[in-house]
Amino acid sequence: MARSNSKKKSNTGAKEGSVPVQQAGSQDSSSPSTPSKKKAGKAKAKTIKSSKDSKGLNLGVSDTPGLYKKSSPMKDSPVYDLLHTFEKAPDQWAARYILILSSIILRAAIGLGSWSGKGQEPINGDFEAQRHWMEVTINLPIKEWYFYDLEYWGLDYPPLTAYHLWFFGKVGSLIEKEWFQFFTSRGIETSGIKTYMRWTSLISELVIFIPAVLQFISIMGKKLNLRRIDQIVLAAIILNQPSLILIDHGHFQYNSIMLGLFLFLLIDLIKGNFVLASVWFMSSILFKQMALYYAPFIFFFILSKLFIVKPGNRSWFKLIKTLNFTRLILIGVTIFITIITILSPFIILPIIKKEVNQIPKLIGQIVYRMFPFQRGLFEDKVANFWCTTNILIKYNKLFSPDELKKLSLALTLLSILPACLISFYKNVTKVAPSPMLIIYGFSSCAWGFYLFSFQVHEKSVLVPLIPSTLLIMINNEETISIIQWINNISLFSMYPLLKKDDLALQYFVMLLTINWLIGGFSMNLNKNLLWSRNLFWKLIISGSYLSIIAYHLIDYFAEPPSSLPDLFVLLNTTISFGCFSLFYCWLIYKLYKL
Repeated sequence: MARSNSKKKSNTGAKEGSVPVQQAGSQDSSSPSTPSKKKAGKAKAKTIKSSKDSKGLNLGVSDTPGLYKKSSPMKDSPVYDLLHTFEKAPDQWAARYILILSSIILRAAIGLGSWSGKGQEPINGDFEAQRHWMEVTINLPIKEWYFYDLEYWGLDYPPLTAYHLWFFGKVGSLIEKEWFQFFTSRGIETSGIKTYMRWTSLISELVIFIPAVLQFISIMGKKLNLRRIDQIVLAAIILNQPSLILIDHGHFQYNSIMLGLFLFLLIDLIKGNFVLASVWFMSSILFKQMALYYAPFIFFFILSKLFIVKPGNRSWFKLIKTLNFTRLILIGVTIFITIITILSPFIILPIIKKEVNQIPKLIGQIVYRMFPFQRGLFEDKVANFWCTTNILIKYNKLFSPDELKKLSLALTLLSILPACLISFYKNVTKVAPSPMLIIYGFSSCAWGFYLFSFQVHEKSVLVPLIPSTLLIMINNEETISIIQWINNISLFSMYPLLKKDDLALQYFVMLLTINWLIGGFSMNLNKNLLWSRNLFWKLIISGSYLSIIAYHLIDYFAEPPSSLPDLFVLLNTTISFGCFSLFYCWLIYKLYKL
């Protein structure tokens, strides 16, 4: 049966990532065959079937002998030239350690540069914020963490971040007490504290993010039937994404921990371990609240997987009856236990000190700090809908803060519903939906939040950018060019911030390096992965790159008029917002077509 199915479907139009496959067991069914030949034919048919999505389309390439192998789209790129030596099985272990070591060296090199708020007293920047929170958490009782001095970098991240900073604050104070002396250490910028803080970021990424990337690549690579060399090359590109490296190791933050927890969530969703996935998800939110960008899609995705999908069942009433309520309750209980466990120090200590009545106030203060709606619709200049259109429509004059919250909520819900509903429908109507559905869904949902939600920072682009970058695993020229384009645009959108941090040199070096690695400077346009083969995308990508080049030339040689000091920054956000909006629409379209 598998043979006849593969034969019937071999002539269907191939979707992205598909390659032709030789017909397995092509001998006439009426001819006699030995049992061994029958077994061989079934084995080949099984291999072909496993490499296809629910519509019978091959999603990648296979290393199985006798099947057609698609050459890597990156075979002419420098990154492929650097890593193809490790394609053989005995050498693959070395590739993993070379990738890790080179990633650490690159991050350490970026860390030699400047950081957020360097020398900018009285409150400096994000570097001082992270250091100050270490100071606060190791010197004050836990009940005061979220009440202390909001004016000077009040702690406004969730408890897991606080515990993480408490740990590194304790370790750092053992090395040098002056780094975290209460109050007197404010604004300290010695070479010692700089080196230590850089090490905390490196260690955090080495423990969480890098293992998560490598594990995700391995699992999804098997799902998509990618060759090992392609997995190695794609891991190198994802690990060396410029935007995350420049923010975490240049500007200075710990975004990689939240994103690493998100990747572990993805891994367990793909495996079907929804209970463990729920733990990872709540951990990512309680490390950094921006992980809420993923929340609606996770809800719809897990819910859709709790129904039993049967071939030919077109009755929604029958489908609803198959909902696994026991598993749904188990997931809900897991989420509750995870939240209580992470918040337990804020609950147990007041109980011990017989201050139970303080628990609601303490938890309420944590929530208040995590969601500072009082700050306004957006902060600084960010490439989303509100900041860009605010050039023409002054929202603060037309609407009250409460009205803006409701308007923002409405547009955000409208932007995330397509991804959630499309993925839900496909999961409950297909026995085996495409494994890429989950990546497209997370990407489009997170971009909807970034473009329309309340209180977005320019650094928030990392949240939708990470799942979007994972789409490079589709591993064809068209997708690679679009994904690299949105990575370049995302990095460009943060240029004003990086320039302010005196990281312009690092910005250009990282931008040129990653594009060189994937063959972006090849003079042969047929081999150049920066340029789409599709005429529409070729015009969009080339036009946006020309706009970026023109922007940087103007920014270097000219000064904005004194009456419009933010002119260049707003030009940056406008270009970026246009590209982000188009990419969001592309994601919804691709999700629909899966």
